[in-house]
Amino acid sequence: VINFKYKSIDKRKKIYKSIKKYGLILESKKPYENQLSSWINSNLKEKGYKIDFKAAQMLVDYLGCDLKMINNQLEKLTLLSPKDNFINPELIEQNVGISKDFNVFELRKAIGSKNLKKALQISNYFNNNQKTYPVTYVLGSIFNYFIQIFQLHSIKNKSESNISNKLGINKFFVSEYQKASALYPMKKISKIISLIKDTDLKSKGFNSSNSTNQRLLDQLIVEIMS
Repeated sequence: VINFKYKSIDKRKKIYKSIKKYGLILESKKPYENQLSSWINSNLKEKGYKIDFKAAQMLVDYLGCDLKMINNQLEKLTLLSPKDNFINPELIEQNVGISKDFNVFELRKAIGSKNLKKALQISNYFNNNQKTYPVTYVLGSIFNYFIQIFQLHSIKNKSESNISNKLGINKFFVSEYQKASALYPMKKISKIISLIKDTDLKSKGFNSSNSTNQRLLDQLIVEIMS
């Protein structure tokens, strides 16, 4: 058994061609973030557990693509013997340390529905928990969200399954994205993307107006919804 990791093997080399001809090659690629919810569901299903859509997304938003960390948290959650073998947002909030009401997932949802009050409440929570929610991470999540909404505008086949496939999101969230796309036309999204990039630079000290990170995030949220 040959274990080759941390980078891709050169498929032009003789050793690769020989292994391919006489042996078996298993390529284990790191999953993309939009594939993680499905991975979590499959992982738990094998163990006889189920997870709420929102709960799975909370883990993805909090832990990113770190499969080891995700697996460790899933192991911990299953050991808690949840009722009916079902993992819900409340269980994650109590045992993983992620707020079910104040997280990046809920911030995107509030922005997508233009709920300014809720979005600013979440922003304030992030300011009090900056180690868990650094502004660069939050901005990256908002950026990706609007890129997906922008892509949604260009999708001709607006069926639930096609949108889910094209955007890499669970069907459960399709209606939420459709509502957001109705509130944010493509021209507006283009301006929002520029605003996010500008805010990111300011948070890193470029073109800074001496505003705190929370102030920058609050300003961005208000400008997005204006």
